[in-house]
Amino acid sequence: GGALRAPRRRGPMTVRDVSPADLPPLRDLAERAFRSAFAAQNDPADLDAYVRDAFDPARLGGEVADPATQYMVAESDGTLVGYATLRDSEVEDCVTGPSPLEIQRIYAAPEAIGRGVGTALMRACLDRARRQGFETVWLGVWEENARAIAFYERWGFRVVGSHVFRLGSDDQTDLILERPVGSAA
Repeated sequence: GGALRAPRRRGPMTVRDVSPADLPPLRDLAERAFRSAFAAQNDPADLDAYVRDAFDPARLGGEVADPATQYMVAESDGTLVGYATLRDSEVEDCVTGPSPLEIQRIYAAPEAIGRGVGTALMRACLDRARRQGFETVWLGVWEENARAIAFYERWGFRVVGSHVFRLGSDDQTDLILERPVGSAA
C-alpha cells in the first residue's frame, strides 16, 4: 500500500505591482481567466476575436506602461493566480461619486477561484485608491455574470447604470457599479 501524503500546503498570497518579467505569464493568465469566465455563454468566434485584440502582447505591454493604468498581480508559490487593473481615465456619466477611479479588470485564474484571490485583489484596489486620494471606485460587469455581480455586491457596490460592451461582433450590456472607497464592505 502507498503511504498517505499530506495535502500540499499553499504559500501565502501576495499582491504586488506587475513587473516586465510578468508580461508573458500575465498575458496567459488574462486569456485563460477571460475564456473561463465567458466561453460557455459566447460564440467562440466572438471570444477569439476579442482575446486576439485585448490580450495582444504589444497592447498589453502598452497598457502596463501607460501611466493612467495600474496593474497588480496576485501571486502564490511563485505563480500568478490573479490580476487587477485600475484605470484613471474617462468616467461613465452614471458614476456620480466624487473623485472616481475605475477597477477596469479583476480576475482570478480558473484553478484559483474560491481561494481568496478576488478578495485579496479587491482589498489591494481599495487600499491603493484610498492612498492615492480617490473617493469612489467604479467598474463594469457583464449583466449575465451572476458570480461577479454577487462578489461586487458583497463588497458594497451598487448598480448605477449600464453601457454596451462589444465582444467580437456581439453587443452586450455591462452593468456599471460604484461604491465609496472608504466605506466598509
